[in-house]
Amino acid sequence: MKDSLWLYPQLFWTFARNSLIRDMTFRSNFLIEAVSSVVWMAMNLGFYLLVFLKIEENQAASGQANIAGWEKPEFLVFIATTMLVNSVVQAFFMPNAEELSELVRTGGLDFALLKPIDTQFLVSLRKSSWSSLGNFAVALLLIGYAVPQLASTPTLVAWLLYPLYILCGVAIMYSIMISLAATSIWLGRNQTLYDFWFYITNFSRYPMEIYQGNWLGDGLRLTFTYLLPVLVVINVPARVLAKPLTGDYMGLAVFALVATALALVASRWVFKRALESYRSASS
Repeated sequence: MKDSLWLYPQLFWTFARNSLIRDMTFRSNFLIEAVSSVVWMAMNLGFYLLVFLKIEENQAASGQANIAGWEKPEFLVFIATTMLVNSVVQAFFMPNAEELSELVRTGGLDFALLKPIDTQFLVSLRKSSWSSLGNFAVALLLIGYAVPQLASTPTLVAWLLYPLYILCGVAIMYSIMISLAATSIWLGRNQTLYDFWFYITNFSRYPMEIYQGNWLGDGLRLTFTYLLPVLVVINVPARVLAKPLTGDYMGLAVFALVATALALVASRWVFKRALESYRSASS
């Protein structure tokens, strides 16, 4: 039992180390990808800073500028949280999800099924993209810059809950991703995975407060909070650290834990059902 408990962490470490060795074999490519990823996020950060500059100009006489109730330091924490979650997902899960359809098409999934380990674990973590973790380091620096400027200093409990909810956000995003990837077993090829993933993550990149005030916004907020819980992925951990959890948001924090468990169970069910429909490429 003890050996089996350590088997999967050891396998993950082996997969990650082999991926790093492979990336270091082509260092120029690794650096280009890392720099490109950081530059892309820096451009997004610059866009929001320009928005705040414009708001500050227009609201100079009315006090602190904010976007949907999020003041500038709080919104920087929100952006940093987005970077943390997305960088982990893109580093460890996205490369494998994108390749699942190719494994199905070429019959490579046959060899995964023959391995004496869980198939979902293998196809989810076989490869890692270490260059995507450049944004993770940038996000930590951004948090270090923004937190001292917050109106209220985060408590010890907030600091303890923050990484927990980051992991919850990663788990929800992974669940959606592996469910989308598993559809390639039924469809043969699923080339729209990345496009659909981009559309979904777009909703998670903004404070949920902007989705209110009219029937369309309220409908989107309810849909992407309770049916497809992408809004809790960033909003809950960012609020835990940057803003006090009060009223309805306390309940939302509890719901995020429930949603994480349900998302993992649902994605496992989808993956298992898809595997039951798989037919070997040689059959």
